[in-house]
Amino acid sequence: MSWIGRALRKWRPPRRLSFTREGRTVVLIALGVGFGAINTGNNLLYLLLGWICSFIIASGFLSETTMRGLSVRRRPPPRVFAGQPFLMEISVENTKPKLASFSIEIEDLVGERPLDKKCYFLKIPAGKTQRTSYRHTFSRRGLYVFDGFRVATKFPFGLFRKSRDIDTEGEVLVYPQLVPVARPTPRTESAGDATASRLGRRGDFYGLREYREGDDRRDVHWKSSARTGRMLVREYEDELNRKVAVVVDNALPADVLAAIEDGANPPEADALERAISLAASLAIAYLDAGWSVELIARGLHVPSSAGKPQAARILKELALLPTVDPEETFATPLPPRVESVVVLPRGVVVGGRPSNAARVMEA
Repeated sequence: MSWIGRALRKWRPPRRLSFTREGRTVVLIALGVGFGAINTGNNLLYLLLGWICSFIIASGFLSETTMRGLSVRRRPPPRVFAGQPFLMEISVENTKPKLASFSIEIEDLVGERPLDKKCYFLKIPAGKTQRTSYRHTFSRRGLYVFDGFRVATKFPFGLFRKSRDIDTEGEVLVYPQLVPVARPTPRTESAGDATASRLGRRGDFYGLREYREGDDRRDVHWKSSARTGRMLVREYEDELNRKVAVVVDNALPADVLAAIEDGANPPEADALERAISLAASLAIAYLDAGWSVELIARGLHVPSSAGKPQAARILKELALLPTVDPEETFATPLPPRVESVVVLPRGVVVGGRPSNAARVMEA
């Protein structure tokens, strides 16, 4: 949040008050009764006016009491994907020792604006915590920053809606949308010898490489590791046949980038989002099939690895992958003897793309 936003939040009113339909009716009646009492001097009208005003004052006092002493927290799910609904858990703790809170509405604030979903709590007993969830869907990937909560109530008579904002910052990382892709199968060598498709089978020894998270420690070559001072593991031929480099081109022409900065949404930007979504889906499909996956983009390189930790790394990097100028180069060339898939946004033509990929896909 910028310093201007922080300054404005310090000067905002502690409470917001809006009329309900019933509240507007009661206020209009009070004005009419007061006008009649002043013109006629009728004591009964003055008595009625005093009763209506005390009714309004009691409403303000009770609503303020029910909103005090509330502590609100959110708990997002571990993984959120674009285009898929998720449940955000909201918990409210009533820290008042004796008084309960009634008819509480909670809204999450993103960029000073509430989301389109609300959580409603009918009663929160004194010293207790209530939990509920709201369903929401983010249409695009990226990092969403929550600024806080808006706590509101119409208690006790429904005449006014009183609200206040609570500053409780949080973040939700939204991964790219996953689309259906074909399950990958191990490739075969050019000589015609079929490779082992069963996970865990060892082929011929190929060489040594540095240890990566998820590698079996039984494959560590201790003599070479002690000699070089780096932990090295054995690499086998069938492992090479279960490695893939997923390449996504995250560059857009300069005029398209200028249009995006001006607030436009050109079709090339949607094509890039589809390409990133396809790259994420391919990477997850390969990882689920037991492959080691390497991610390459302009200005980004995730080294080859396998397993759930690698899936989390790739999804995070793709969720935050920026759109760059075509002059930005790919972080690393395509690795030799490894299957490669290049994913391109359909209809976008830029230079500097790899020309030796095994497969090229457009989204």
